[in-house]
Amino acid sequence: METSSSPSSSSSSSSSFAITSTHTTYTSTSSGGGGGVHIPVEIVSEEEMAFIEAALASTRPFLASSACPSSSSRFALFSSLTSILPCSSVPPTSPGPRSFATSSDIEDTVPPTSPGSRSFATSSGIEDIVPPRSSLLDQFRSKRGLSVTDFTSTEWCEKQMEFLLHWGKPKRTEAMKAGSDRHSQLEKEVSEKIELHIKTIEDSWAIRLMNFIVGTNHLLFEGITRELPVVGVIEGVWMVGVIDEIRISRDGGAGLPLLVDTKTRLKATVPSAAQKRNGRLQLMCYKFLWDNLVTNTFPTEHFFRRFELNRQYTLTGDIKKYIDSFGLDLKYRKLRLWLFVVLLFVIPFIYCLQTLDDVLSHFRYTSSLLSQSDEQLLLRYELQSDQSLLEEYYFPYDSNWLKTQINRGLEFWLGHREASFVSEDEKWKCQFCDFVSDCPISVNSSRDRTRSK
Repeated sequence: METSSSPSSSSSSSSSFAITSTHTTYTSTSSGGGGGVHIPVEIVSEEEMAFIEAALASTRPFLASSACPSSSSRFALFSSLTSILPCSSVPPTSPGPRSFATSSDIEDTVPPTSPGSRSFATSSGIEDIVPPRSSLLDQFRSKRGLSVTDFTSTEWCEKQMEFLLHWGKPKRTEAMKAGSDRHSQLEKEVSEKIELHIKTIEDSWAIRLMNFIVGTNHLLFEGITRELPVVGVIEGVWMVGVIDEIRISRDGGAGLPLLVDTKTRLKATVPSAAQKRNGRLQLMCYKFLWDNLVTNTFPTEHFFRRFELNRQYTLTGDIKKYIDSFGLDLKYRKLRLWLFVVLLFVIPFIYCLQTLDDVLSHFRYTSSLLSQSDEQLLLRYELQSDQSLLEEYYFPYDSNWLKTQINRGLEFWLGHREASFVSEDEKWKCQFCDFVSDCPISVNSSRDRTRSK
């Protein structure tokens, strides 16, 4: 699920800050009066040794230098990690490694196999689009960028989106609350929420970036992560999102991350074509943002400039405390795996994360170790009453279709044209719109019906 509150730099706010941790303690004990130290002996299984050898072998090419790993080295590392993941993609029964996620991170409610074939204007080597002052993007999203939810809501009905921006959101329905509760329940399977007080926009972004870092580590070692924040540039415009779920499985596949979104339904019916289309747009946006992060250089200077961030901002005490605890308490189920993660991910970065710029550097490094996501995407539909599965809908990523949808949405947000109405065959959407009594298309329809009588 995605949320849209964005703390300002001047006001204090509270955010749900989630952690999953394994409370495993490794200790040494002193013997009798001799002052000696008893060191427990553990037998390394063949599976664990294979993991260690594969991990070390795949990391040698880039551990020897300070440069970012190459694409081939990155994929070798990712393949080594995923090759020993559990075959099942369901959450582990015991808590996983420590990870961070927030329920109100970035938004309200996420390419082709070869990076070179991508037809989008991505974050690499481009300047931000400066929206006209009269545009909706400038009026309502100048401080935080567009969200994936902004695009999906626009695709659903541009006129409804315009009403929402000018008049605010209507009261949440019971169905909406049930959907949010289900997402929270799924998130709790892999994380535990902790409340943190966020005082500045820099602290907020530091948490979001750490959420991505820890969430992707959880994905590599447990085969699943949820509520993962992503950010990037698409067609010159900054976009943010929170991926509902990412899985990795060895079952007959390439071990690539599979992006998943779970939606709940009030009745035991399959979704309409319009609802599925909207869901496809959402997941394709997530895939684009994920793939762009792991295959392109993150536009650091554009990022700080666009969101008006102080890169040398020193993180506040609470934020620094939890970032430090990530390094100190990162204990996976096997001590050897913990040591590997500490050596590879933690020591080079965690204890020097003092500023927002430090966190972003760690974020970029983590992204460089990841692989592009699977070309197949998955929409899951559940019944709200008992969470029974109604349908699992797999579909392929289509970069051309996504580009068309994004460009059409940007025409609306950048003020290049007026908001459009739903098509004739999708006017049934108006029955569920809170602004129907004020909508010109509804008023005109009512007048036409009156005249025909």
